[in-house]
Amino acid sequence: MATIGYARVSTTGQSLDAQLNALSNCDKIFQEKISGAKDDRPQLQLMLEFVREGDSVVVTKLDRLARNTRHLLEIAELLSHKKVALKIQNLGIDTGTPTGKLMLTMVGAIATFERELMLERQAEGIALAKVRGKYKGRAPTAMAKSEEVMSFLAEGLTKADIAKKTGISLSSIQRIINSNK
Repeated sequence: MATIGYARVSTTGQSLDAQLNALSNCDKIFQEKISGAKDDRPQLQLMLEFVREGDSVVVTKLDRLARNTRHLLEIAELLSHKKVALKIQNLGIDTGTPTGKLMLTMVGAIATFERELMLERQAEGIALAKVRGKYKGRAPTAMAKSEEVMSFLAEGLTKADIAKKTGISLSSIQRIINSNK
């Protein structure tokens, strides 16, 4: 019966320190710096494979584990089948109890709703900024190197070599090639 922690931040610039401190009493901690919007997080998968019957998985906040209700419920169901409890520290939820299972489902649905509202407000703000001429989006840096890419291609360089020389991605190189056909 081990207590397993899971800590996650979205970007490499963010720190895991606060979460690791809050999870310091765990027997083992899985940690990663990757977007929560991604379902295929390597350390999350390792943690889900690692846990055994009687263990408890602890996260500091719900959004560190999942960003939508579907993924949250998939994780909770997997843990339930393995007879592993899920504990969310800031909400005091423990799925080892019937009330904890109910609360997890309700809170997960509310969190998904809040995220969708935030994304909607963000899109509205961007649209308004565009109308006012304040938001122009990201500069098209890859397409600006179109001539350079085509020149390197004509010289016989590989797409990978062109990407290294120009500092743009392989997918951008391919888009440039496709647009110049």
